Amino acid sequence: MRYVSTRGGMAPATFSDILLGGLAPDGGLTLPEDYPTLTPGELASWRELSYPELAFAILRKFADDLPAEDLRTLIDKTYTVEAFHTEDITPVKTLLDGVGLLELSNGPTLAFKDIALQLLGNLFEYALLKTGGHLNILGATSGDTGSSAEYAMRGKHGIRVFMLSPHQKMSRFQTAQMFSLQDPNIFNIAVHGVFDDCQDMVKAVSHDAEFKARYAIGTVNSINWARVAAQIVYYFKGWLAVTEHDDQEVSFAVPSGNFGNICAGYIAKRMGLPIRRLILATNENNVLDEFFRTGVYRVRKPDQVAHTSSPSMDISKASNFERFIYDVVGRDPAVVRELWRQVDDYGFFDLSGTDAFRNIQQFGFISGSSNHPNRMAIIRRVYQECGVMIDTHTADGLKVGLEYREEGVPLLCLETALPAKFEESITEALGRLPERPTGYENIEELPQRFEVMDAEVDQIKHYIVRHAG
Repeated sequence: MRYVSTRGGMAPATFSDILLGGLAPDGGLTLPEDYPTLTPGELASWRELSYPELAFAILRKFADDLPAEDLRTLIDKTYTVEAFHTEDITPVKTLLDGVGLLELSNGPTLAFKDIALQLLGNLFEYALLKTGGHLNILGATSGDTGSSAEYAMRGKHGIRVFMLSPHQKMSRFQTAQMFSLQDPNIFNIAVHGVFDDCQDMVKAVSHDAEFKARYAIGTVNSINWARVAAQIVYYFKGWLAVTEHDDQEVSFAVPSGNFGNICAGYIAKRMGLPIRRLILATNENNVLDEFFRTGVYRVRKPDQVAHTSSPSMDISKASNFERFIYDVVGRDPAVVRELWRQVDDYGFFDLSGTDAFRNIQQFGFISGSSNHPNRMAIIRRVYQECGVMIDTHTADGLKVGLEYREEGVPLLCLETALPAKFEESITEALGRLPERPTGYENIEELPQRFEVMDAEVDQIKHYIVRHAG
């Protein structure tokens, strides 16, 4: 399989070629020249597979330049009961009649990001050991990517992690999870600003080709293709868990800020998985919902980004969105370049009234938004009716998913994180604290190690130069 850039300036490359990188050399995002499609009977043959076996069957299609046994070994090393506390890895829990919760938060940091990042850590180490190289990972997080990446990369040979997060804008639990790590290859940087400031700096450093090459800069944000590929697997796993017939349709409700999680579902649908609807749910920062309703993609300025009780979605620039738009405009890189020039110059682009937007329904997306009272009400309802406690982001997804629920079509809501990561909101909704998994009882009391910086690219570069391997 060959990979190209959304902006057309990269020669076709293999999975191994793009594995350690973030942005393509031309500033675009990498994605397959063609999506692999299921062969007749293939989906049926996957019904009895374990999660590692299913992951191998799917990821082999995207990473066909890796020796098959090496890929299988890395997958088996990643998806273990020890790491995810269940043989199913991503089990489905029934909530209401015809509505299930796809549990994605059983990993080390209690968030769905673990599913992909635990594999990414093993893939990165494998690639670096083969070449004798090293990698300085630069990432941005609004809450969960940071801790998932750091727990996946801590102690890994040849890897250092520099993680940017918005200063004092994550939950206390999320902050402690990251900042309490004392591993010498982990560097936490709290940035004065919002997540988009952090993400913009990661992209700015990635755009500096000379600096990126000299200091071996890579990324674990969802602009990294391998992360998206790993997330495709659990859409198949969820579908297989709730269907009996190979043509049965399922809808997925997905809390979405950066578009990476739902992008994986979109690719699963393109591969041939019978997905009826991809229900995109935003919080008060409803940039993506606005696009799917109106055709206008309008980013917000930092002071316009709301600080909400589902903080991992407090994002106004969905960095994965470019992959989807590339397909929407007929895979024309010139159009993509122009649209993102408009975003850079004017803060928006407008596809309303175009054939591209008129035809967007074929991709299966529908969207809605949620707010604080909505998520409090959903958390209470699910707990009272089902005895299940969900976090604030999952509540956003379920709120919008229920609005678009269709009779006879199973609905799976993708879990974002365990409620223990958002104690303040759970206490507000339910009047009680969520349970904490063993080992996390007093995490906020642990010593924290981090640097506070302004949102200035040169400051970040100087910090990397001082600490890079």
